[in-house]
Amino acid sequence: MSLVTTLTYVLPHRLLSSLARRLAYSRSPGLKQWLIDTVTRRFGVDLSEAAEPDPRAYPSFNAFFTRALKTGARVPDADPRALLMPADGHISQCGAIEGDRIFQAKGQSFTATELLGDATGAAPFANGLFATVYLSPRDYHRVHMPWRGRLLETVHVPGRLFSVGTDAVRNVPRLFARNERLVCHFETDFGPMAVVMVGALLVSGVETVWSGVEIPRYADAVTRKDYRRQSIVLDRFEEMARFNYGSTVIVLLPAGTAELASSLAAESPVRLGQRLATRVG
Repeated sequence: MSLVTTLTYVLPHRLLSSLARRLAYSRSPGLKQWLIDTVTRRFGVDLSEAAEPDPRAYPSFNAFFTRALKTGARVPDADPRALLMPADGHISQCGAIEGDRIFQAKGQSFTATELLGDATGAAPFANGLFATVYLSPRDYHRVHMPWRGRLLETVHVPGRLFSVGTDAVRNVPRLFARNERLVCHFETDFGPMAVVMVGALLVSGVETVWSGVEIPRYADAVTRKDYRRQSIVLDRFEEMARFNYGSTVIVLLPAGTAELASSLAAESPVRLGQRLATRVG
């Protein structure tokens, strides 16, 4: 385990993330431009894909980090049976849910019940499929719908804010089920679908298109919001949420509804809109 991962056990997670958020939202011209230029240079951000390619045009680092893409920069898989990759990034892991258990890394796993915050919500995904996508600082940080769905409920699950880098994923037990997260439950034409926005150290802000900023505030108890009476329907490939500063998104699908794309594997790079899985049945 690296020194950085070890230190995350004792660091004041929420305080550090709150300080990072202040920096990200600062409109100080010198500070915000230094942050933008540093990240662009260090991580090789391709601003030619952005709707606003001028790095000096962003009023804050967060505005740069959550930048929109220009029309046509990402397109959905043309096959109408294809469930779509929800974000740019890398596959952390993907595959079958074994009963209730989701694979994290060699020797590490967690349960869908832990991830979603309750056994009732997790039950439909028993022996189903999962895909965990890590968004790096260079990536587009908006999350889009894998499939058309009606929003049923969100569940804000309190937790820590560990790093979600490779070393932490390999060494922190039940990492994604321990970090602060927003669980989004959808109803689709094949049954339930869950999309989980997982926070991380320094990069813990989550915002949805239907409710605005969800995290922070950080939660001290599980918080549920029922949307069943509001008829919020989002189409396949439509934007659903964004990370105000990055992290990980996890998609859960029920058993027997789809087959994961054969090209997907741990650490493989992925782009928004490519095939995540194919509907069956």
